This record gives sequence, C-alpha cells and structure tokens, in this order.
Amino acid sequence: MRTTVGIIGAGPAGLLLARLLHNAGIDSVVLESRDRAYVEQRQRAGILEQGTVDVLRAAGAGERMDREGLRHDGIELRYDRRRHRIDFPALTGGRSVMVYAQTEVCKDLIALQLKEGGPLLFGAQALAVEGAESDSPRVRFRHEGRESVLECDYVVGCDGSWGVARTAVPAELTRTFERTYPFAWLGILADVAPSHDELVYARHDRGFALLSMRSPSVSRLYLQVPEGTDAEAWSDEEIWRELERRFETADGWRLERGPITQKSVTPMRSYVHEPMRHGRLFLAGDAAHIVPPTGAKGLNLAVGDVVTFARALAHRRETGSQELLDAYSRTCLRRVWQAERFSYEMTTTLHRTPGATRFDDRLQLARLERIASSRAAATDLAEGYTGFPLD
Repeated sequence: MRTTVGIIGAGPAGLLLARLLHNAGIDSVVLESRDRAYVEQRQRAGILEQGTVDVLRAAGAGERMDREGLRHDGIELRYDRRRHRIDFPALTGGRSVMVYAQTEVCKDLIALQLKEGGPLLFGAQALAVEGAESDSPRVRFRHEGRESVLECDYVVGCDGSWGVARTAVPAELTRTFERTYPFAWLGILADVAPSHDELVYARHDRGFALLSMRSPSVSRLYLQVPEGTDAEAWSDEEIWRELERRFETADGWRLERGPITQKSVTPMRSYVHEPMRHGRLFLAGDAAHIVPPTGAKGLNLAVGDVVTFARALAHRRETGSQELLDAYSRTCLRRVWQAERFSYEMTTTLHRTPGATRFDDRLQLARLERIASSRAAATDLAEGYTGFPLD
C-alpha cells in the first residue's frame, strides 16, 4: 500500500489532517488501532477555540457543530465567594469559544472521511515507523491479523503520548520537558441542565472546581482531588456536597443536582517533546505535547499542528519550496510553549497545592483580583483562552 501521507491515529488531529489534505488534493491513509465505536465514544476535550471553530467550518466539518454546539462568550471566575465574568468578545475583538465535545468532532470527521476521503483503517495497529530519514518512510502495521507496510512520502504521528511515532525519533536528538502535578481532576457527567450558562472556574481553599457542560441537558463537572484518587471511592452524595462547597457564592447561587452517569479521574501533566519533526516524520497533538486541562488547550493545539503541516505540504506542492516543512517544528513549538505557559498559569492560580501556606493562598487571590480589576490582565486571559493565532 502506498500514499503521500501516512497518518497514525484517528483522533481529532489525524482525522482533521486527512480532511485538510483531501481538500488540498493530497492523498492519505489513516491507521487507527481502535475500532470506530471506541473512537466515537472516547470522552475528551469539549472546548473549541475560535481558530479551531474557523478551521472546522472551512474544512466542511462545521455544519453539525454550528447547529448543536454552544457558543460561549465568556467564563466566570469564582473566588472568596465572589463572581467575576471575563467577556471574551469585548476583550479580544469579537472572539469566542464553542462547547462541542471531541467525540462529536470525531464523529463528524469520520463520516466525511468515509464518504469522501481516502482509506481509514480501524483496528490497524502501527508497529513501527521506519526510514524516517529517507525519502520513502514506511509504517509497519497489523490489520485483520496480517502485517502490512504503508509506504509514504511523509508520516504524521497523531498517535498520542504512548504511540510508536514518538519512539522513532532517536533519543540522542530528543529533548523533553515535563511537570507532573500533585493533584488530579475527578470528573463527572450528570443528567441535569448546567447550573450556569457559561463555564465556571472556582478557586477554593478546599481545592479547584469547574462547572462545564456537554449539552443543554448534560453537565460536566470537575473537582480537584489528590493524585492517584479512585473515582469509585467517592459516592455521588459526597461529590455533590463537595461541588456545592467549592461553588458557593455570597449571592445565594445554587448548584442543581442530577443523576451521575459517569465518573473518571484525569491526571495533571505538562509535557513537551522537541523536536516535533525528524526527517519525514512529523509529530502532532499528544505525540508531541500534553497540557493540563485547565486551559482547554489539548485538542486545540493538535489542530494547530495539523493545520501547520497541511499548509506546509500544500506550499511544497505549489512552489517546490521545503521552507515551511523545514520550519514545522519551530513554528508549532512557538504556539505550544505559549499554550503551556497559559495552562500552567491557569492551573497554579486556581488549584491549591498540597502543603500550600497562607502566603501562597494570598498570592492566588491577588492574581485573581488583578484579573478582575485590570482590563490588561483580563485581556491576557481572554486572548489565551480563545486561542493563540494559527499562523
């Protein structure tokens, strides 16, 4: 089997890249180790930056998103029982975000790929990337019990932090940067309408809490918990009581309860792999970088990566110039490190670290007061949250 671009992984990054390449007249093959049902049900991010929304629309994948997604023009910060709203359009010249789950993005892109695009092979486990430094890299994979080889001009690894693409970059050429946080998120899905029409980020002495949503009738809520927490160790009643404590306000706002349908624990980690390119192998998404979910950056960074690659390859075909492909890692990493900075600042401002002192608590409150009282500080948050430029 031969193609121009071999794509490992059918998450949102791999699927969107296949769509962008198809629209540019460039053929590709997507290899995904899981089955279709798993990919379409895998719960992940739910906040799309303005740039991601624009890319999906331009790619022809925005119809259902625009119909069913929830546009949000701000978030609410809570601290010291007070509430402060960040108005995104007013601070960014009109930008906003969209609440639309990653599962739905994947469903839309899978449907388009199967209808119009190149091969999308589910249950195809990539075993190795070979010849990355040559003009003809290969992906060895196993599909339907047989081992095969996909010959390519380029390979893009969208196969996550434990995939084979990253391991194909020689260790002596690799630099990694990492921070593991001593807390995690206990997340729930609940069959109840969201108690607020925008996301609420709450800083509390007992720990962080986040009010989010998946639809007008399904709430997504999170609690900061110790690293290594077992989700099942928390009863439904304990979860709701703790959420009510952390979201409490002086004006009597009330959190609505409902049946909890899912519980999970998300670890908190920052990670960057440099470089994001080796020869004709390009890393994208979690294969190259991970951010804590506080800043809602993971999926959006992956989109930035594949947009950068698709533009660079189209430029190569149109002009014969390798300039943009050669600059891929450098271009992506500028955006990646800004997202890492933003996510780190959001995380450390809103979460209470084990062993935190009263001095630490006062610093967090001072940061939040600065955002609430300074248009410049609020603008920096709004610009970061709605997304760094894809150019």
